[in-house]
Amino acid sequence: MLTVGVDVGGTSVRAGVVDGDGAVLDTARAATPSGEEALEEAIGSAVAELASRHRIAGVGLAVAGFVASDLRTVRFAPHLAWRQAPVAERISQRVGMPVVLEHDANAAALAEHRFGAARGAKIAALVAIGTGIGGALLLDGQVFRGAHGVAPELGHLRLVPDGRPCPCGKNGCWERYCSGTALSTTAVELLARHPGQSTVLAREAMGDPRAVTGRRVAGAARDGDPLAQRAMADLARWLGDGLALVADVYDPEVVVIGGGVSESAPLFLDDARERYAAVVTGAGHRPLARIRTAQLGDDAGIVGVATLARDVAASTARNGRPR
Repeated sequence: MLTVGVDVGGTSVRAGVVDGDGAVLDTARAATPSGEEALEEAIGSAVAELASRHRIAGVGLAVAGFVASDLRTVRFAPHLAWRQAPVAERISQRVGMPVVLEHDANAAALAEHRFGAARGAKIAALVAIGTGIGGALLLDGQVFRGAHGVAPELGHLRLVPDGRPCPCGKNGCWERYCSGTALSTTAVELLARHPGQSTVLAREAMGDPRAVTGRRVAGAARDGDPLAQRAMADLARWLGDGLALVADVYDPEVVVIGGGVSESAPLFLDDARERYAAVVTGAGHRPLARIRTAQLGDDAGIVGVATLARDVAASTARNGRPR
């Protein structure tokens, strides 16, 4: 049974045909439109393109936002047009097959548990580090959603009282210190204090501070730039501190580090592991979680939600209605 997973992000809609082994067989992509109708049309067109080449049994949408516990409604998505929208029903009517929704971090965690770095773990957490931080928790392979379907918002744990302002309205959130955006912010702050430590980044910042992106800082760190390496060490420290909080609350067997920033893991992950091991409660007197990088990369959300769609399609075929 083939299903389609669609990663609905703020900039692009990425769809993929996924088989039962988690392999992505074919893909389609479109830019993310700003309005609800246009967005749903773009998703329907991507699915239709793939369905023209494959026999598809169901569709899953991985959404960066709050998904209701029935996996049918998007309550809120900060970078998308949906607000309390019955998205599964609308898309199902467009594509003529069962549709299920899932938070993108939950979808990635499900994929890593089924096929990747968290395979077989009873309690697993995923920390997706990109523009911000997405989080997911699996208990015996099942997604923990909290009472209202919005848990766990790990990126908005407050690590620094009165710290950097966050778009969520708080100050000092974890993702303001440990993300691609945070890496850029830290580098610009260091340049203001120590402009002579990085002539390359300083020159780029003088032209346009927005040019000092997290990806650019990581590249400079790989090239041996001392200021970029300081910024990366700062990210490693905050990652370790945040992982210690996650371990204090959930005590996971494994933590999977995903998201775009994980591509630079060789620059920071060993230091983050050391920091986590040093500051976690009971350090030296408790087992530590294994901290691993994601194995499925950018396809994790697509694979995870397509796998969920397969389960729903199978249930629909048996019972005549989604499970």
